[in-house]
Order: sequence, then structure tokens, then C-alpha cells
Amino acid sequence: MLKDLLNIGLGSALLVKEKVEEELEKLAQKGKISKEEVEEIVEKVKEKAIEKEEETKEKLKKMIKDILDELNIATKDDIEELKKKIEK
Repeated sequence: MLKDLLNIGLGSALLVKEKVEEELEKLAQKGKISKEEVEEIVEKVKEKAIEKEEETKEKLKKMIKDILDELNIATKDDIEELKKKIEK
């Protein structure tokens, strides 16, 4: 489910990126902006999207961890720690 949510977000971001590129190309063809400006804007949008993707992943991880803590569900680390104690 988590991967599905991330994939939906990435898919949406790609659609937005493609639409932005398409609209910028139209402006360049009309002579309203230069090809260099198009490339610069696309690069900035791409960088911002990557940044937002990382922020979203981190927020989602924190939310999941908080939920697991609230539900008192053992994590992989908790289980490993218990295994070590049992082995002693």
C-alpha cells in the first residue's frame, strides 16, 4: 500500500512535469521565452520535484513510525533486540 501511494505521487509529479514542459515549449514556439529559459525552468521544476519527493517520503516514514508506536506494534529493530536478549 505504501509503495502504491508513493507511485501515485510520482505518477502525478511526472504528469505535472510533462504538462509544464509542454506549455513551456508552446511559449518558446510563440517566441515568448527562449529555449534556454525553457531548459532553465524545467531544470528548476525537476529539482523542486525531487526535493518535495524526499520531503514527502520522510514525512510519510515519520507518520508510519508514529502510527506503529501508537498501536504499540513491534518494529524489526524491536524484534532483533529481543532475539539478542533470548540468545544470551
